[in-house]
Amino acid sequence: MTLQAERVDEVVAALRTVLADDQILTSKTDRFNRARVPAPFPVHRWAERVPDLAVLPTSTEQVAGVLRIANDLRIPVVPRDGGTGLTDGAVPLHGGILLDVKRMNRIKELDLDNRTVTVGTGINMLKLNEELARHGLFYPDDPASYPCSLVGGRIGTSGWSLIGSRYGHTRDLVLSFDHVLPTGEVLHVGDGIGHKISKSSSGYQLKHLFMGHQGTLGVATEATLKLYPKPEAELSPFWAFDDYDDAYRCVGALARAGVATFAGAVLFDEWKVAYLRRDDEAYIPQPGDVRALVCAVMYGYEDEVRPAGRRLFRIAKEHGARYLGDEISEGDWAARHDRYATPLHGRTKDGQVVPMSWHCEDAAVNYTNLPSLSRAWHEIVAGLRRQTDVFDDWGMFAYTSADTGVDYLTEIDVGIWEQQLDDRAWELWVRAKRDIAAVALAHQGSISACHGSCRAGEVDLVPDELGRGFDVMLDLKRTLDPHNIMNPGKYLLDRAYETGERP
Repeated sequence: MTLQAERVDEVVAALRTVLADDQILTSKTDRFNRARVPAPFPVHRWAERVPDLAVLPTSTEQVAGVLRIANDLRIPVVPRDGGTGLTDGAVPLHGGILLDVKRMNRIKELDLDNRTVTVGTGINMLKLNEELARHGLFYPDDPASYPCSLVGGRIGTSGWSLIGSRYGHTRDLVLSFDHVLPTGEVLHVGDGIGHKISKSSSGYQLKHLFMGHQGTLGVATEATLKLYPKPEAELSPFWAFDDYDDAYRCVGALARAGVATFAGAVLFDEWKVAYLRRDDEAYIPQPGDVRALVCAVMYGYEDEVRPAGRRLFRIAKEHGARYLGDEISEGDWAARHDRYATPLHGRTKDGQVVPMSWHCEDAAVNYTNLPSLSRAWHEIVAGLRRQTDVFDDWGMFAYTSADTGVDYLTEIDVGIWEQQLDDRAWELWVRAKRDIAAVALAHQGSISACHGSCRAGEVDLVPDELGRGFDVMLDLKRTLDPHNIMNPGKYLLDRAYETGERP
């Protein structure tokens, strides 16, 4: 759904009252470039998800002005930060205005005494940490997309961090932020009214409400973040195992070891090892007898990381681990962000090498349910492969979400031959995504620990997971966004307007 040309002209004229001409983009190139995300979608249908125009605000006041105009004119608005999300949060489903925050990218204040930094939400986390490093500090929100994701996108998705077991995830690291509601009103959310307070009991905890909504409740524009001393030492050992069960038991023991410098542990299964083995352009391949891998990582001061490392090495040895050596361990952990741009090497059923895009489905699952869920997910992808060559199983990993190892970000990676992703194959994929989500719920897990659940397939089960909580979401959406202008079509929230007005 797109706007008529006359309607676009009306919107542009109104936007010129709050933005300069170079902040309003209407060309086909500008619009198409801001419609693409990493998650595969049928190539012949890309044009269905293009905005009518894009805007580049530079301040909270300009964002508020854009949303007031959109609310008055009933025009959809989709916020876009780094565009690295995997559930279409930054993809327009109904045309309208795409609000690109990348020009709101300045460091507003660096408070070395309280160890906080206040930034525009369009700042890139890699660039932010380059500045912080000069002061011996860093912001430890570390997603796979770290080099290209932005602070605002992390807030909008309530992102998951690779080193969250040590430092926490986005929800823990963002102290407060300014948020523009769909009506154009500006709200400051955090713990209490203070920008730099980490704990308050004054009323509802609104910060979490305005995180992870995928742009359906407004736009974060300025955020205050918690900082930590840049680690003096890092240890990231990789261990190989002859079978999955030993590796599974080992990763659980590492997570429960009570090591203070423990930042995370990850388990790679046999399918993942096979994928890494064949794509040796980017990874150091493992011998054929390796059936699973475990990686742990620790950060801290030298005199605390060394003894902690000895403890974890002892645990790994007790579970039959073989240390892969410093070169592999350091190299593979250093390349952890590269997996977001994994080599486009897929295999059809007959072994033909074809250029495949990477996609993944994730869930939050308790440790005790990992083996059963893993078997069920691989069978779902095997079913896809029996029906078409479009899909390839690139394996699974399970990553600790907290220092106790109670639950794990569990992900299955799937290669998708995007050039061959026709409507039939897309429907098969959507059905498989729904089945994958259903397995997560059947294992008392959550549909998503990281990416969100608003893409076709898994989104259908969000009401099942949340129960009465989904009705509360509808009530909140209708109250805060009376005309459904913010990212309509996501999270099934259009149901809030079934008896009311739609844009």
